[in-house]
Amino acid sequence: MPSMPIGRLAKSADVKITTIRFYEQIGLLPEPARSQSDRRVYDEAAVRRLAFIKHARQLGFSVEAIRDLLDLADHPERACDSANTIAEEQLQAVEAKITQLEALRVELGRMVAARCSGPAAECRVIESLGNHGLCARDHQPADRVSV
Repeated sequence: MPSMPIGRLAKSADVKITTIRFYEQIGLLPEPARSQSDRRVYDEAAVRRLAFIKHARQLGFSVEAIRDLLDLADHPERACDSANTIAEEQLQAVEAKITQLEALRVELGRMVAARCSGPAAECRVIESLGNHGLCARDHQPADRVSV
């Protein structure tokens, strides 16, 4: 594939141009070559790298994890132990989020089931939101501390 302008790269990866510039700015995408008229031009390697980044973001990997994974991909002779560790950590984070979301579903279900038809002063939803102690179980993310 011949070189392409940033707009075509954005379209091929289904991302915004500002996203590409951001990834360049933070070092996930290398600085592109420039045309004679000083416009950014990209090659097939940039398309593949951008697809990698986009897919990793869709799976919830942090920018730092993606940076580490890209560094590993750029050095295929290295052992992939660190990639396994990064993926395991992401899986644990997703599982923790699922647990939290399940707890949220239970609490929201309890709020909805306790409907009231009276004044707001007697509203179970308002009462529950005002008093976390009325919740059946904790539904805060593990990394958050109550204030």
